[in-house]
Amino acid sequence: MSNQPYRTALVTGASSGIGAEIVRRLSKEGIEVHALARDAARLEALSQETGCVVHAVSVSDQAGIEALVNGLEIDILVNNAGQSRTGNITNTTPEDIDALVDVNLRAVLQLTRLVVAGMIARDRGHIVNITSIAGHYAFAGGNTVYHATKAGVHSLSQQLRCDLFGRHIRVTEVSPARCETEVFGRLIGNMEEAKKRFFDEYESLLPEDIANSVAFAVMAPQRMNVSFMEVLPTMQVVGGLNFAKKTSGAA
Repeated sequence: MSNQPYRTALVTGASSGIGAEIVRRLSKEGIEVHALARDAARLEALSQETGCVVHAVSVSDQAGIEALVNGLEIDILVNNAGQSRTGNITNTTPEDIDALVDVNLRAVLQLTRLVVAGMIARDRGHIVNITSIAGHYAFAGGNTVYHATKAGVHSLSQQLRCDLFGRHIRVTEVSPARCETEVFGRLIGNMEEAKKRFFDEYESLLPEDIANSVAFAVMAPQRMNVSFMEVLPTMQVVGGLNFAKKTSGAA
C-alpha cells in the first residue's frame, strides 16, 4: 500500500489487453477499480480474478456513461478504450469514420468532461489517456482516421494541464508503439495470422508493460506529474524519410 490519496479508478476498454492489465495492476495497489467494457462475460471473469467492479457499458452509450459516473467518485480515470481500422482516407467508409471518432475521441471527451467535475470539487484526481505513436507520427500503412483521433487525444491531454492549472489534478498521456493485443487480430480477422505477421518475429511490447507505465505515473509522488510517456519496444524506432523519385516526363 502507498500513501497516495487515490481510492477509486475507472478504466475503459477493460475486458482484455492493456485495459485488463491496468485493472490488475491498479487493483494490486489497493485501489477500487471500476472496469468498463462491452464484454460482460470477460468482465465477470476479470472481477472474479481481481475483485474489480464491472460495468458492461459501451463508452459510446452517453446515457449509460452519465448514469454510471453520477453515482461514483472517481479519483483516477484511464481512457483506454479504442478501435482501429485498415486502409487510409481514400478508402475509409463513412461508418468507419463515425465509429473511430465516437470511440477514440468523442467518448474520451465526454467521459473526461463528466469525471473531471468531481475531481475539481475534491481537488484530487489523475486522468490517464492511452493514445498511440500514431497520434504523433505519420507513417505509411496507418489508418488516417485512427491517427487523427489519437492526435486529438494528445492535444486534449496537453490542454487539460492548462484547464486544471493550480489544482491537484494530474494528467498523463501514455503513447505505446506496437503492443501485442487483440486489436491486430480484429484488424485482419484472425489472431493467429496476426501473431505470425506482427509478433512472432518481433519482440513487441506486452500489455503489462503499458500497465506498469500507468502505475508508475499514478503512484508517483503527488508533487510529480508524468505528463507524457512514449513507450516503444527496444528494437522499434519511429521516423524515417521517404522521397519519391521523379516520374519520367516530370519537370
